[in-house]
Amino acid sequence: MWKTLLIALRVTVVTLAVTGLAYPLLVTGASQLVFPDQANGSLIRDERGRIVGSELIGQNFTGPAYVWPRPSAAGNGYDPTASSGSNLGATSQKLRDRITAEVARLVAANPDATGPVPIELVTASASGLDPHLSPAAALWQVPRVARARGVAPERVRLAVEHEIEGRALGFLGEPRVNVLRLNLALDQLFGRPRAGSGPRG
Repeated sequence: MWKTLLIALRVTVVTLAVTGLAYPLLVTGASQLVFPDQANGSLIRDERGRIVGSELIGQNFTGPAYVWPRPSAAGNGYDPTASSGSNLGATSQKLRDRITAEVARLVAANPDATGPVPIELVTASASGLDPHLSPAAALWQVPRVARARGVAPERVRLAVEHEIEGRALGFLGEPRVNVLRLNLALDQLFGRPRAGSGPRG
């Protein structure tokens, strides 16, 4: 019996050493060597070097001088500790009421925008943390952003187009715009508007 217990103990110790120490250290070291930015959270810094967020997690922007992200149902909104969707289906009256109110709010805030409100600006993602918009949803907001910043819409349009990310590996996914990166670029190009509505510092 003691021999069996000693064998089991040795197997346990070796397994813990390999899977609990050696393997995690090896993977962590390799990721820090090959993909250090991604391994450390894909953090984004502003022009002063302060961390203002991650390119993987959306943030809420409320100021008219910023491009707004899609809505979030994660906790109180964009909460990475409570990632989730609303779980409201197409037949939900609550969802229809919320979308109707959101469309009215967006149209009132963007009176010079052309075309219908892009669907992603009124629907939350499954995670509630989506940091991206389609180019069309970002471009739809150009008139409001340009007016709030006192610049020509074409200059804001060019800034949006410059921030468009292509498909991964050239064929996976869709072109997209990272909202945080775009808003930081707008601040760098045109100056930062009043405090309280921009990237977190």
